[in-house]
Parts: sequence; structure tokens; C-alpha cells
Amino acid sequence: MVRDAVAAAFAVLLVFVALGLATSLTKDRRQRRQSKSELDSLGQDVLAEIPTDSGTCFFTEDKGCFHYDNQPISKSTLIAARVLINGAPIAASIRSGHEETHVTPEDIVDDRPEGLSRDRWDVSIETTTGAVLVECGSIRERISQDLARRVFSALKKTIESQTPKKI
Repeated sequence: MVRDAVAAAFAVLLVFVALGLATSLTKDRRQRRQSKSELDSLGQDVLAEIPTDSGTCFFTEDKGCFHYDNQPISKSTLIAARVLINGAPIAASIRSGHEETHVTPEDIVDDRPEGLSRDRWDVSIETTTGAVLVECGSIRERISQDLARRVFSALKKTIESQTPKKI
């Protein structure tokens, strides 16, 4: 009899926990949808939703700028973009005439406490006004890699379109 009462109380507790999780997920989904709608009304296309410790950060694009973490990055100031794994560049796109410019990843990437057991994917953006690091994370199953590729592809396309065509 006591065992049945404890089991029933435990079942009720599990139901409340499940409902709380479902409500939390629904709230997060609604907030994300609202944020995307606001960005869309500003004329910004969402290129990547990057998970952070405090939620989700959007990497967006409009006609003249990229935006990351409420920071505009003017397309006209782009010099270079690099994909970094654990701070080491594996791919780069550099605007013509700026090939000698090189910001070493160590200048903008801190040592990561998670070590080498988890590959850290980032995109380094070099502009005429400074450098920006888009931290794509170290989530397994290629999620962070996919985010870094999306960000880098958009930057590379813009950098290549700014390169004068040879006749």
C-alpha cells in the first residue's frame, strides 16, 4: 500500500517535470521564432543560429552588412575570413591586394579549457576596423562544423565578389 502511494507520487512528479520541460521548449521555440521575425522585418536573412552559454546568437546578412551578436560587420570593410579548428586556420578567403595581411589566430583566440578532446570551430573575420571571432562552438556530430561552413561561405562569397575581375 505504501509502495503504491510512493509510486503514484513519483509518477505525478515525473508528469510535472515532463510538462515543465515541454513548456520550456515551447517558450524557447516561440522566442526564437519571434527573434527571427524581428530580424526579417529589419531585412536581415538568418545565415546561422549559433548556440551560446546564454541562449542563441544569430549570424545574419543584409544588403550592406553581416551582423553577429548585435555587431554590424560592413561588407565593404571585409579583408579576410578564416575557418579555425582549435585556433588553427584550415581555410581562408582573402581580398585581393591584402594577401600580406595576416592576423594570427592566437591574437584573437583564447586557450580553450575543453582541450583537444572536442574540436572547437570558429570563423575569424578580419576587417579594416579590426577582427571579429564568430564562435561556432564544439558541439559534436558536425553541428559546429556546419555553422562555421555557413558563416565562412557567406563571407567568402562577399569577399570574392569584391575582388576586381581580370580582363
